[in-house]
Amino acid sequence: MAMRLLLVFLLSALLPFSLSQGRDPLAWLYTRQSPGYYYGSIQALRAGGGDCPEECDCPPTFPVAMYCDGRGLTAMPTIPSRIKYLYLQNNAITAVPDSAMVNATNLVWLMMHHNQLRSDAIGSEVFLKLEGLERLYLQHNNLTSIPPNLPRSLRDLRINHNHIEKVTPADLEGMDNLTILYLHDNAVSDMGASLKALKSLTLLDISGNKLTKVPDALPEHLHQLYLESNSIDSLPEGFLGGFTQLQYVRMARNQLTDKGIPANTFNVTGLVELDLSFNKLERIPIVSTTLQHLYLQANQIKEFTLGSFCSIVDVTNFSKLQSLRLDGNEINRQDIPSDSALCLRQASSIEV
Repeated sequence: MAMRLLLVFLLSALLPFSLSQGRDPLAWLYTRQSPGYYYGSIQALRAGGGDCPEECDCPPTFPVAMYCDGRGLTAMPTIPSRIKYLYLQNNAITAVPDSAMVNATNLVWLMMHHNQLRSDAIGSEVFLKLEGLERLYLQHNNLTSIPPNLPRSLRDLRINHNHIEKVTPADLEGMDNLTILYLHDNAVSDMGASLKALKSLTLLDISGNKLTKVPDALPEHLHQLYLESNSIDSLPEGFLGGFTQLQYVRMARNQLTDKGIPANTFNVTGLVELDLSFNKLERIPIVSTTLQHLYLQANQIKEFTLGSFCSIVDVTNFSKLQSLRLDGNEINRQDIPSDSALCLRQASSIEV
């Protein structure tokens, strides 16, 4: 009994010390020491009946994690049922058969980015029983479609830098908990209404695709919307009107023109950052006085219109804009009206 009390005392004393020194007591969630560091302990664990595959590390200090990253693997290892955090990134795995996940029903994180996964080599039932999976990282693979039957428990799905051409409603059906979706740098040309079901989504990155229009039925709770490097030339009426928490919109490197942007599209409160650089705009669009950062460089803007920022200027009515980029257009600093200092009184940086 005395020994137990002494152990509890030591742990209670050391944990606050580790935190005060900036050490994370749960660092095993995302870091890994060199294999040799745990060699003795792991060998002891195996000697006692451990079920960790030879090619992976299963640290005794964090028994629910299995580290198989960067091992040159070409096939899935055997996964013990106790594993919650599985790290398989930076390998050369090409396939995930249904049998690979039979015992892995407790997975919470599955990291498989930077492999050589093919869509036709992922079993249709691989994810069916992973009912507690929250993070799935599949970026930088050779996927041509979103894997079927993804768990509805997912909160963070990263499938960017693949070769996906289409996203259907069935791909994301029932994902009420998904908050982060990285789909950028694929070849998506059509999304239909696939995003409508994502009621909790706050970050959507679909930049670097082949979209010619803004996807339909964007989730209303979005906080960040990234659409850069597509081929979008126009925006729908009321494009930003239905959002309650949207703060960051990036649409650089598209084909936007003045004609394709309805009046007051960007005159919405709550927006903090708007990036419309590298498009084909000839005028500065009207923006909300609450906007803080506006990027319009590399367009074809010919006039500095102060009315785009302020319709009324007095003690209480002025723009909250802090940074404005207009370089790479057809205007220079002499084109800025002399009374702009009243409207743009909080701007610390204006590049022309």
